[in-house]
Amino acid sequence: MKNTPKASASGLLLLGLFLGIAMVLSAYVVSTTLLRIKAANEKITVKGFAEKRVVSDVAVWTGKVVTRSHDLKSAYEKLEKDIARVLDYLKGHGIEPDDMETSSVTTMTRYKQTEKGMATNEVAGYILEQRIEVNSDDVRLISKLSKESTSLIREGIEFMSFPPRYYSSKFDEIKIDLIGAATRNARQRADQFADNSGVKVGSLASASQGVFQVTPVHSTEISGYGRYDTSTIEKSVKAVVTITYSVSRELEGWIR
Repeated sequence: MKNTPKASASGLLLLGLFLGIAMVLSAYVVSTTLLRIKAANEKITVKGFAEKRVVSDVAVWTGKVVTRSHDLKSAYEKLEKDIARVLDYLKGHGIEPDDMETSSVTTMTRYKQTEKGMATNEVAGYILEQRIEVNSDDVRLISKLSKESTSLIREGIEFMSFPPRYYSSKFDEIKIDLIGAATRNARQRADQFADNSGVKVGSLASASQGVFQVTPVHSTEISGYGRYDTSTIEKSVKAVVTITYSVSRELEGWIR
């Protein structure tokens, strides 16, 4: 049977229709694929924060004994006597001998001055100093003694008490715990952003750790180089991490 012109035209029209639909679908698939690849390359950067209160378990305290005399020998003899008295005082108040360490003696020579305030070569006397450092895990006792030890002045001892420094011996462990907590906090922030933005959080792209801030409790002071407060027994340790995640989104419908 021979094909009629009418049948041939219908076939060509049908073939053209199929080809047109195929081209549209192909363009949609290509466009969708390209956009999904682009969406997969998008990223989100968030900061995670964690804070923990810490009670110091190590205290370092320094005191200084000073003696003055016109005679070097007399100044040294008094210094020996005063240092011994201070050590006995600390032992009597609960400080272990192994927790105390004395420094070498520092000697300064004083020279007489003229009426115009000019120094001469004539010796006027000597000033001797010696320090006692206490390193103890009884931080409350150290805090108390640093305030009360100046009562030695009543005994004629020139004793100067410096502010104690308080530390935590578990600081490395605390840092690790805080980094983990800050990382989890960053993920929570990323998930919240994703829920509000119609995207899905993917794999971790990069991460960086900020400096630690060890401050007095309730303090808002920070430093770009980090802080380590040693003036208080109770401290607040803060950690910040910056994390970048890849994100993706579901694309539906015609892409225009």
